[in-house]
Amino acid sequence: MPDELEAFGEAVECHKNRLFTFALYFLGDRSQAEDVTQEVLLKLWRNWRKLDGVDVAAWLTTVTRNASYDALRVRQRARTRLRSLDETVHAVPDDRPDPARRAASSQLGRRLEEALRELAEPYRSILILREIQQLPHQEIASTLGMQLSTVKVYAHRGRKKLRELLSDDLDGEVSDAS
Repeated sequence: MPDELEAFGEAVECHKNRLFTFALYFLGDRSQAEDVTQEVLLKLWRNWRKLDGVDVAAWLTTVTRNASYDALRVRQRARTRLRSLDETVHAVPDDRPDPARRAASSQLGRRLEEALRELAEPYRSILILREIQQLPHQEIASTLGMQLSTVKVYAHRGRKKLRELLSDDLDGEVSDAS
């Protein structure tokens, strides 16, 4: 049992930051990303003995992605309920960062995060895993259960879609720099 606990602890230390980063970029909300990460690590503990011989990194990424989708659905249902109760606009949670965080991050950085959230799946997941978490295409393919060539095509198309979403922002940055 001590060896099992040690191995679990090592797995948590190895993967927790990557899982949190994925959830944060996917959800755009730090608190929800922390909740998702904690939920995923709890699922890892519950399934630890069943994962012998399984690619734990791929399993964790898949579980994190699914939990992030669940969190988005819960968020959407909550917003729908609030609207149906004719609550005031102030009752709807504001997803924008608070003023201190807004001042700390660049406008382009915020726009990039928004644009990532606007991307449809699987483009969003692939770009987060590839461009932010720097995972190799093969690992992304394994994690998402896709062919390697498909992942590469979606990564290329996702970058193109992201450039289109950011075209006005990028044009502004270029003209500001001149």
